[in-house]
Amino acid sequence: MPRTPAPTQQPRERSFLLGVELRDRSDLFSITDSLNELRLLADTAGLYVVGQATQKLDKLNPKTFIGSGKVEDVKALARETRADVIIFDDELSPRHQRELEKSFGNEIRVLDRTALILDIFAQHAHTREGALQVELAQYEYRLPRLTRAWTHLARQTGGGSGRSGGGGVGLRGPGETQLEVDRREIRRRIDQLKSELEKVRAHRERHRSRRKKSRIPIIALVGYTNAGKSTLLNRLAASGVYVADQLFATLDPTTRRVNLPDDTPALFTDTVGFIQKLPTTLVAAFRATLEEIAEADLLIHVLDITHPNVRPQAEAVLQTLEEIEADHI
Repeated sequence: MPRTPAPTQQPRERSFLLGVELRDRSDLFSITDSLNELRLLADTAGLYVVGQATQKLDKLNPKTFIGSGKVEDVKALARETRADVIIFDDELSPRHQRELEKSFGNEIRVLDRTALILDIFAQHAHTREGALQVELAQYEYRLPRLTRAWTHLARQTGGGSGRSGGGGVGLRGPGETQLEVDRREIRRRIDQLKSELEKVRAHRERHRSRRKKSRIPIIALVGYTNAGKSTLLNRLAASGVYVADQLFATLDPTTRRVNLPDDTPALFTDTVGFIQKLPTTLVAAFRATLEEIAEADLLIHVLDITHPNVRPQAEAVLQTLEEIEADHI
């Protein structure tokens, strides 16, 4: 009797996207374009998008973010499309997270854009430095949100970077032993991570000091995620930096020596890409990495001029450079 081959991979989780447009808020992207980007983020995280909805509001509902009637509409749509996860295109406050989880019940998880981006970073962190920074950002984000999500997290047995752990999108990261401790232990782990990252930062600073003594100019490639920074570095330096047509393929800085047309040597650094609504926890956690930009002699802003949102993407990059105090370069 012939045997039917069994699938070796788990089916992709089904996600439903939700965007909110505030009438008095000036966003870089239209709600349609922002949801299209959220769809790309969901795909990068390994989710299958089954639907989306939007709501225009004068102000956010202090309890459920969206209106109570919209909550019921989305709950019905999520059930109809058999969604496992509802993803909001904004960062939810801890209260919004708790109330929405109560409203949607145990069968549907609630994530926001920040949790989704953190999950992608957890999947793409391939070095100890990257893993430490992602873990810190995840703990800082999750600490005030110790709700039902942590019962899902407790099912996994992975370690710091969460590249191989189960548990679903938005739930990768700290391993099971960390999830059984109380807030005091979590804060202790945050302090430990900050201490380790301070050593990483000092190590990078020593490297930069040696490079500056060599008087070789340092040029940082900056830009929106997936704009082509790694591809440009490969062309300039004839190198083999990892390139993929996906968001946040590069997390860790890569530096290559390049001879300019007049044979003057220069060091070109490929850096992590930026994105609109970049989580503040991520910016703070990636301080050691982002200092590679702030300490450069020259920034080259890489743009994908074929992208329909190239102008708002450029503005988002400039805003982030200002946030990390690199806009003076």
